[in-house]
Amino acid sequence: MVKGLYTSYSGLTLQQKRLDLVSNNLANSLTTGYKKEGMSAQSFDTVYGIKIKDSSVNYINQQIGNMNLGVKIGETYRDWEQGALRATENEFDFALAGSGLFSIEYTSKQGETTTMYTRDGAFQINKDGYLLTKDGDFVLGENGRIQIPTDTEEFSVDVLGNIYADDVFIDKFALVDFEDYDYLEAFGENLYKTVDGFELKEADATVNQGYLESSNINVVNEMIDMIAIARNFESNQKIMNSIDSMLAKMVTISEL
Repeated sequence: MVKGLYTSYSGLTLQQKRLDLVSNNLANSLTTGYKKEGMSAQSFDTVYGIKIKDSSVNYINQQIGNMNLGVKIGETYRDWEQGALRATENEFDFALAGSGLFSIEYTSKQGETTTMYTRDGAFQINKDGYLLTKDGDFVLGENGRIQIPTDTEEFSVDVLGNIYADDVFIDKFALVDFEDYDYLEAFGENLYKTVDGFELKEADATVNQGYLESSNINVVNEMIDMIAIARNFESNQKIMNSIDSMLAKMVTISEL
């Protein structure tokens, strides 16, 4: 019965984690370029059931098979599937179609500068002509920070990411891709940072000016998952309550 309590508890813990992920996906369903998070489940480590002090086998301890101790979180992952492109008609909005990310110069509160990556191309320009993210971080080109002359009348970017101001070439978006996206982790502000072991490769994404990439969240599917999680959570609660009730009856009987 204690094993049953542990098993149901592990189920409750798993469903709580799944609910956190689904809730976060729903909260970011309208976030530009957001990629869905998910998780897998796997059997908790099994142990050997052992028969002890059994006179039928001359009191020799014997293994009688495996005993499963419930479920646990396997791994969390991110779905990098392309989101739909949405037209905005804003010349500083950019959507990537294909595999790749924008490079961003991020400065921490301590003044440390690192390169981050994003699929969110909702950029803006400051008074000095620098292209920035909505949080004020510099967008990087192949020559460093992208700066557009403040007197530019016509600003355009072609599908390869080449940037022109009044038909004069300025720079090219520093698009990058990765051999393995498992070496990218969410940082915050819709940015991703690399972890040790990452390998860069050439991006094959095309740049679409005047568009933004929507999140790849299917709200209906997430709501269905949330309902399933609630039912699974309730089932584990009932199992736990039933075992607790049985234990209470056993204690009462033993006291008679």
